[in-house]
Amino acid sequence: MKKFDWIQSEIKNMKANGLYKTIRTIQSAQGAWLMVDGKRVLNFCSNNYLGLANHPKLVAAAREIALKYGVGPAAVRTIAGTLDLHLELEKRMSVFKKVDSVITFQSGFAANLGTIQALVGKEDVIFSDELNHASIIDGCRLSGARIARYSHSNPNNLEEVIKENEGTYRRALIITDGVFSMDGDIAPLDELFKVANVHDILLMVDDAHGEGVLGKGGRGIVDHFNLHGKVDIEIGTFSKAFGVVGGAVAGNPIIIDWLRQNGRPFLFSSAATAPDVAACLAAIDLLESSTELVDRLWENTHYFKSEMSHLGFDMGQSATPIIPVMLGEASLAQEFSTELFNLGIFGTPIWFPTVPKGKARIRVMISATHSHEDLDLGLEGFAKVGKGLGIIH
Repeated sequence: MKKFDWIQSEIKNMKANGLYKTIRTIQSAQGAWLMVDGKRVLNFCSNNYLGLANHPKLVAAAREIALKYGVGPAAVRTIAGTLDLHLELEKRMSVFKKVDSVITFQSGFAANLGTIQALVGKEDVIFSDELNHASIIDGCRLSGARIARYSHSNPNNLEEVIKENEGTYRRALIITDGVFSMDGDIAPLDELFKVANVHDILLMVDDAHGEGVLGKGGRGIVDHFNLHGKVDIEIGTFSKAFGVVGGAVAGNPIIIDWLRQNGRPFLFSSAATAPDVAACLAAIDLLESSTELVDRLWENTHYFKSEMSHLGFDMGQSATPIIPVMLGEASLAQEFSTELFNLGIFGTPIWFPTVPKGKARIRVMISATHSHEDLDLGLEGFAKVGKGLGIIH
């Protein structure tokens, strides 16, 4: 039918330009090793930083609570969907994050959308890091506020952009990722706070890749910089280091109360399921009881980065367990990924529009569940493919 012609044409162009994504199928629980398309492979793709996605304590907690509460919430939080478990999770997270109040959402993406829309509108401005996550970008667009981008992780440029826009808005909001998911670098949150404080502007950080990774025992970027009580809004997710699914907003009780009244995903989308919430609570138990998993994650990260550096790979500005192996063109990244897979190593290629054109990469995600033998196997594979494709010598 003609009404689909433009879509078919666009897909054809994507394939011709090497931009079409072929999605592999996972056939096992998450872990250091996966079954992917019928093959057992070493996993370097998942956000399962601490190995909690298949941890026995989380699985047991979800199973037990499913028998008591069932599997579906059957309502939004404001009608008949708020369980005592939701309130317990919010209380436990406020203690874990050392904040006054927390509200949970169905995902980190939903938390960003709901928070930004509730805080700013058409008469307002958002000062946004140019490399912020898609969920922040979408939230900014949906809010209707004017978007003023500042140079990546550049507090001085943020200051300049704020001054350029003085007197042109009703309210303002500064937003940054905490850990940038494609490059693995850490936002200079302490310096951004100083700018926000001088201009009396709300400061929001998306800590999706910082929770469970940065700070004492994985308490996140605010703990990492010792900025408790100074950052107005912390967005988090339970789908990465926590190994489950869901989102959270931590911060000032006034803001959290406002989100309970105006956060659209909270108001209009069904609540998180009881098994998911129970698993999140079990994850907090583990993180509060020991720093072992976080410590092991960082030990693995330092080891792998050091060895990759010795091999001669370009890993950009990464300062976290997110390790971009920079390759440049999408076709090269895809070929590199295929060769890795043939060796039993699962490393997904990432290219435009997820990252800018010419900056395609294999993004390695290190986990606490990787053994040194796993990492050595991965290093051996990267070395073989890198030399075979002429990327290293």
